[in-house]
Amino acid sequence: MRLLLVEDDRDLARLLKKNLEKAGYAVDVSHDGIEGEYLGNEGVYELVILDLGLPQRNGMTVLKNWRAQQNGLPVLILTARDAWYEKVDGFKAGADDYLAKPFHVKELLVRINALLHRFHQLPGGDNVQVGGLILDQDHQQVVTENGKRIDLTGAEFKLLRYFLLHRGQVISKSTLNEQLYDFDSDKDSNVIEVYVNHLRRKLGKERFETRRGQGYIFKDESS
Repeated sequence: MRLLLVEDDRDLARLLKKNLEKAGYAVDVSHDGIEGEYLGNEGVYELVILDLGLPQRNGMTVLKNWRAQQNGLPVLILTARDAWYEKVDGFKAGADDYLAKPFHVKELLVRINALLHRFHQLPGGDNVQVGGLILDQDHQQVVTENGKRIDLTGAEFKLLRYFLLHRGQVISKSTLNEQLYDFDSDKDSNVIEVYVNHLRRKLGKERFETRRGQGYIFKDESS
């Protein structure tokens, strides 16, 4: 699951990136509005965390430009401003959620989780529940229908979370590769097949259908 963080405070950006990666997200960081706006239009991110007080182009303008281009990417605004009318302006411009600084990282993670659940039309809560499986995000484990808990590696956890949020969709290897790694990581699309096979061994082959030349589909109960 790949996120974009647009934040000009480099110390805060490093802290947030570290904590988001610990929670199983791949994170790209931009420190100005012009680059951030460009990256947000690349089509590889599941969600953007956007500061308002950015150099070169402020966050409100970036958000308005995205929405004017029909970019429906979920956007969570970060700001040091706490005036109610600025929050109203942010929501009117197309923000999906708003978090005032200072904040606890745990609250940011909970809000990100809630936004992703809502965007992908899943019930709220800490965990992702699809097709009889429960993905325990705090412990990076999956719970099967019979209550068995299965530990996941970091890559398996990232991959399974993306499959669950995009259940029933054909997902290419290149897309999965993009979601596992940020810009600074070495990417190898061949490892995706290895990780998918690991998940098949742990959860059953029938859950992960291969579409030759297209990619994979996670089969939930309604697929």
